[in-house]
Amino acid sequence: MPPAVPPEEFRRTLRLRDGREVFVAPLTPEDAGELGDALRHADPDTLYRRFCGAPPKVTPALLRYLTELDYVHRFALVATDHNGLGVAVARYEDTGRPGVAEVAVVVAPDWRRAGLATALLRMLAEAALARGFRRFTAVYLADNRDVEELLDEAHGTRVIAKGLAEATVALADITD
Repeated sequence: MPPAVPPEEFRRTLRLRDGREVFVAPLTPEDAGELGDALRHADPDTLYRRFCGAPPKVTPALLRYLTELDYVHRFALVATDHNGLGVAVARYEDTGRPGVAEVAVVVAPDWRRAGLATALLRMLAEAALARGFRRFTAVYLADNRDVEELLDEAHGTRVIAKGLAEATVALADITD
C-alpha cells in the first residue's frame, strides 16, 4: 500500500499563551528517529503518565507503527520549536466503535501550561470531525491533573476505576 500523503492544511504556526511559537505539522515516517530519541530520553514521569505505566520498548516496528499513518483512522501531529526540535505529539486512533477515536497528547515539561495541549487537541478534533468522527475517548491515570483540566475545558465526562480514568468528549465541544 502506498504511503498516505500528510494533509497540508494541518501545517501551522501557533503562538502560545506565553508568547512562544511552535510549528505544527502532521507526523510522518521522517519523524521516526527523533520520536525514538524522545521516547528513549523522556523523563520517567512523562513516560509513566503518557503510557499509564511502563512505556513500550522502542523498536523499529513501534516507530513504524507510530509514524506510518493513513491520516484518516490514524492521525498524528508533531509540534516543533524554533530549532526544529519536537516538543509535543498528539494523535488519535480509530477505536472501531462508530464515530469514536482514542486521543493522546504528550507535551515536553518545559512546554506545559502554555496552551499547547489545548491547541493540539483542537487541531485533532478538527481533523477527526472532517473524517467522520464525533467523539474522542481517552484513558489516563486518574491523578493526572493536567489531563483532567484539559478534558474539563473540553466538557468531557469521565469514569474512574482502579486508578484509571476514561473520558469521553464530543468533538463539537472541543472545536467551539
